[in-house]
Amino acid sequence: MRISTKGRYALRMMLDLALNNTGTPVRIKEIAARQDISDKYLEQIVAILNKAGYVRSVRGPQGGYLLTRPVEDYTVGMILRLTEGSLAPVECLDTEAGACDKSDDCVTILVYRKMNEAVNQVIDNITLADLVSWKLQKEGDYSI
Repeated sequence: MRISTKGRYALRMMLDLALNNTGTPVRIKEIAARQDISDKYLEQIVAILNKAGYVRSVRGPQGGYLLTRPVEDYTVGMILRLTEGSLAPVECLDTEAGACDKSDDCVTILVYRKMNEAVNQVIDNITLADLVSWKLQKEGDYSI
C-alpha cells in the first residue's frame, strides 16, 4: 500500500485547516502557500472533502473553507479512505472487489489480513486533534 499525493495532501490540508481554525474561513491560496502545494490541485482535493461534508465552503471576498466538525471527530483513516479508496494491501481483502477463487486454499491471506488490521488500527485511532497536538509539540521542541 502506498498513499498517493492526493491522500497525503488531503491530510496536510485538513491539518492546516485545523491549525488555522480561528472561526474565519481559510483560503486555498493561503493553504497552498503554507504547504507548498499547487492551489489548483488543492481545489480538486477540497471538492472531494466538501462533497463528503468534511469541510464547508464560504463564498465571497472573505470566503474560504472551514472544518465542519471538531478536530477530534476526524480520523486519519476517514481522510485517507475518502481520497484513496480502499487501503487493503491486496485486492482480495477489499470488500468491494469480492472474494478470490483461491481463498479456500490461500495461507498468505493471513499475512495480508494481519497487515490490513495493523494499518487500520493505526489510522483509525489517530485523529486530526492528535496531529495538531504533535505538530504543536514539534514546533515547541528545539535544541541548542
